Amino acid sequence: MRILTVGFGDEYVKELEKELDNYFICIVDNAKDIYDATNFTDFRHYELVIIVDEGVKYSLERYVNEVKKKKSETKIMILTSNLNQQAAFYALGVDDVIYEHCEHPDLIAARVLANMRHLFGTQVTIEKLVIDIANKKIEYDEKIVSLNGKTFDILAYLALRKQRVFSKDEIINALWEEPEYVSDNTVEVAINQIRKRLKSILGFQVIHTVRRRGYKFSY
Repeated sequence: MRILTVGFGDEYVKELEKELDNYFICIVDNAKDIYDATNFTDFRHYELVIIVDEGVKYSLERYVNEVKKKKSETKIMILTSNLNQQAAFYALGVDDVIYEHCEHPDLIAARVLANMRHLFGTQVTIEKLVIDIANKKIEYDEKIVSLNGKTFDILAYLALRKQRVFSKDEIINALWEEPEYVSDNTVEVAINQIRKRLKSILGFQVIHTVRRRGYKFSY
C-alpha cells in the first residue's frame, strides 16, 4: 500500500511509518503542503492520503476532488484541531476526520487500520495455501515455497486484494520507493517467477492475466 502524508514533519512520518509496518506492507511519501501534494498525486497512485488541516478550504476542496477523480478508491483522512470543522470536511468528500490525537502516531496508525482494514492481513489462508505476510513465508500443504523480495511483495499485494485487477503501473506505484525508475518488464519478470514457482507446487496458477488491464489473484 502506498500512502501520502501532507503537512507532517519528517520525524513524525518516520514514527508513523514504523507503526504502519505492523499492519501493512507500505510505502509512505511526505508532502510539505497541499500544493506539494499535487506533485505526488499527479504521478503516483495512492490508496490513502492523510492531510494535516491547513485551514485553506478552497485548496483542500480542489485537491480532494482531483484525488477522487483520478482514483475514486483512494481514501482521504484529515487531521484537525478544530472540532467545529469536522462536518465541513466530510461535506468535502473526505473519508475520515481525526480530532485531537494528532500527536500520537500509534493512534493515527490504528485509525488507518480501521479505514483500510479490507487491505490488512498478516496472513492469507486459502485451503492448503498459506501466505504469511508478516514473516514473508509461503506454505502449501506444509511445504515451504521460496519467494523473496519484491516477488513476494507482489504476490502478497495481489492476494490481499483478490479478484481485483491491477495494472503494472499500479503495482509498481504501490511497491517501489521510486516507481518512475521501474520498468513494466520488472513486473512481468516477477509475475513469471511467481507463476513458475507456485505452479510447480500447486499444479495450477493463482496469478491471472486480464487482457489489456493487468493481473489479478484468483485461486
